[in-house]
Amino acid sequence: MTTVDVAATSGLGLKVGDLVEVLSADEIRATLDEHGELDGLPFMPEMLALCGRRMTVHKVAHKLCDYVGMTGMRRMYDAVHLTGSRCDGSAHDGCQNACSIYWKERWLKRVDPDDPLPSTPDAGRRELLPLLVLNSRKEPFDDGETRWSCQATEMPRAAPQRLPLKQLSQYRDDVVSGNAGVRAVLTAFLVRLFNRYQDFTKKLLPRFLLIRGGLHWGFLQGGVRSGRTPTEHLDLQPGELVRIKSREEIMATLDSNLLNRGMGFDAEMSRFCGRTARVKARATRLVDERTGRMLTMKNPCIILEDIVCEGAFTANCPREYICWWREIWLERVG
Repeated sequence: MTTVDVAATSGLGLKVGDLVEVLSADEIRATLDEHGELDGLPFMPEMLALCGRRMTVHKVAHKLCDYVGMTGMRRMYDAVHLTGSRCDGSAHDGCQNACSIYWKERWLKRVDPDDPLPSTPDAGRRELLPLLVLNSRKEPFDDGETRWSCQATEMPRAAPQRLPLKQLSQYRDDVVSGNAGVRAVLTAFLVRLFNRYQDFTKKLLPRFLLIRGGLHWGFLQGGVRSGRTPTEHLDLQPGELVRIKSREEIMATLDSNLLNRGMGFDAEMSRFCGRTARVKARATRLVDERTGRMLTMKNPCIILEDIVCEGAFTANCPREYICWWREIWLERVG
């Protein structure tokens, strides 16, 4: 039996809604290598505070979008996302990306709601913390700036296996795990198939034979043909109610790469156009998962409450990335 086969058949077999308890720091330490990792996935300092906590499975992390190598979908084994479990960036210089944390099933155990709560002494946490903090940084850049390491930056090692469109078992797993319903899975599959067709025909056919110019589903096209993209400063504050502008208004602020001052807008975000939401935070700092460099924005972006990438057009990816919004894409309500 290969290593992949072993990985695919081990673990707790968790599904959405299952109640689990995070193991103690001592128990988790026994699963980690000298780099503080399990199967290439780091256990981060931000996760220590949740040791001994009881939480429910929010999504089964059996696959993910690759934002490092941009290779499409990748396979992950024996991992889940827990409800309300997002990285607060406290050990990564205040990164505000609030990534949904990956939990290996070996770091968890099933529990019954009536089971007594465990005592959670922090001695193990104090012992484990130095190792995790040390390994949250790599060799610095040539300019001396810190090169950060986290679950997002190490995802190519934690999920090395590509997950092609034709591997139909992923869609079955979406439904069986409780991640998505049949209709959502079918829609995501058809969108992915359509995008593949668009990429193929764009290379072979003259432009007048292409469907909507060969654009991917959502048919987004930037309206800024030359010069810098426009900006707007609303000074939005947490708690304010805003409306996300229409697709047409937002596309008028994007260049040919669907960027506004370097910040991307995609089809997943376009699904929220016209929706109202409250401002959760003003964000200026995030770790670039491709390089590990901390990026600091001159113009703050806005994070909205309960607005995350739902994977509707990306094979129901359960990663639920936080969406970052330029203020020019929003308008105050009232």
